[in-house]
Amino acid sequence: MMEIKLCGITRMEDAALAAELEVDALGFIFYPHSPRYISPSAAKGIIEGLTGKRPVIVGVFVNEEITIVKQTAESCGLDMIQLHGDESVSYCRQFLASSIIKALIPKMEADLDGLQNYPAGAILIDARDAERYGGTGKLSDWETARKISRRQPIILAGGLNEVNVRQAIEFVLPGAVDINSGIESAPGRKDAAKMKGIVEIIRTMRLPQDKKAVKIFKRG
Repeated sequence: MMEIKLCGITRMEDAALAAELEVDALGFIFYPHSPRYISPSAAKGIIEGLTGKRPVIVGVFVNEEITIVKQTAESCGLDMIQLHGDESVSYCRQFLASSIIKALIPKMEADLDGLQNYPAGAILIDARDAERYGGTGKLSDWETARKISRRQPIILAGGLNEVNVRQAIEFVLPGAVDINSGIESAPGRKDAAKMKGIVEIIRTMRLPQDKKAVKIFKRG
């Protein structure tokens, strides 16, 4: 079954609904320049307030100091760390590889070979613009993402919503999808109907029989 991560959580009600929908992971963005930024203390309050079966908790960082990432991960009880900036291979090696999601935007065919150098449990393919590292609402490069997914499991992000998510999954065949702006009424405020709608679409899709399920989101 396709794994689902809902990202940019800032409100308890959105996190609770996501858990009720049994999504696989929740993303909290600790990048101060993001319109979906949440402080570690606020995120901790939401995480601790979740009851029942809890999704895997992912903290999203952009070019942050390593000590701050580690402190935030410990204080909030993060299961995985998503590095969404220009973090180097050596930077990534400061963490347990299986706990790392590295966001990348490959631009050329030659970039594909370099992906295997990153010590990460998963690679996330997203779109970026001059001002934002993610959450742009723009589609990522599905063609390149498709090539990468033939080599290794990936998480597909970038402008996914109820209208295009089925097409994206069928074309790219990722291991998981990451939904953010496509389920919002405003940045950081999720729309309950859109959340329910997109999860239902993904959960009811029938993937090719030769598409092996891969566990991407893991508890620390």
